[in-house]
Amino acid sequence: MSRARGPRRSWRKEATAVGRRLRRGRPTARRRAGGDPEILSLLAAPYGSVEEARDRLDALRREFADRGDDRAVFLTVYARTTEAVAARIERGEFEDPEWVATYLVAFANRYRQACHNYERGALSAVADPWQLAFDSAAEPDSLVAQDALLGVNAHINYDLAFALVDAGIERDRTARYADHCDVTEVLRTIVDDIQDLLASEAPGLVAVDESLGRADERLAIFTIDECRASAWRNAVGLSSRFRLRRWLARRVTGATATGAAYLLLSTRASDSVQGALGEFEAGGEDEGGQGTGVGRN
Repeated sequence: MSRARGPRRSWRKEATAVGRRLRRGRPTARRRAGGDPEILSLLAAPYGSVEEARDRLDALRREFADRGDDRAVFLTVYARTTEAVAARIERGEFEDPEWVATYLVAFANRYRQACHNYERGALSAVADPWQLAFDSAAEPDSLVAQDALLGVNAHINYDLAFALVDAGIERDRTARYADHCDVTEVLRTIVDDIQDLLASEAPGLVAVDESLGRADERLAIFTIDECRASAWRNAVGLSSRFRLRRWLARRVTGATATGAAYLLLSTRASDSVQGALGEFEAGGEDEGGQGTGVGRN
């Protein structure tokens, strides 16, 4: 394949260019000024329970999907994750199911607040990882894999540390950490389900999964383990009684998640690369030329 002409740039410069390109002219044109009232109504009130978070996240996913809004892609992944953890809470399989429920609700509310601020145009209140994820989903050439990974990155590498602090990790920290690890174990068990959900939206991903055997699943599990372990360490730092340690943990959390988002978006530095990847993802289109995705533009 011939490469697009032009001077070569380091990935850091490409990432910076991507950031400037995505942020130029924001908020994005696909949202009306002030946001969509129906979307805002689903986001305005905080979630008060696991059941409410699960139901309202799924309602939001359906609303996005009906509108062809690619924010539905991450919510498809997130809804499955919430369902799996909620089922284990209901079975009482954590050391402190009540705390895990608080943790799950706090985590969901972090996403809800970011999405609500973005939808209503309060962009100064939206963390960079979420700004980049939402802006990318609003682009007409967004990729299913990008939309999913950008959302997962913002939610785990950024939101999770703060959600753990919201839920409280100081009392009986050993038990809290054990439950945190058990949630990670739940996520390991649904990696195949997540891949199937994404493949239903981007049929070309099936070929990747089949060609890699179990290597991609092992990589996904390793990444989940590392990111969630890092989130716990950052949460411990954010809970410190020392101001410098709290400041450092906040900076590390933001820099890690934002840097990962820029890396995931590096393909946007070349229109030809982004276009080629989009064609590959759509490799399983049906006879009418339409993919099976719920949120594709």
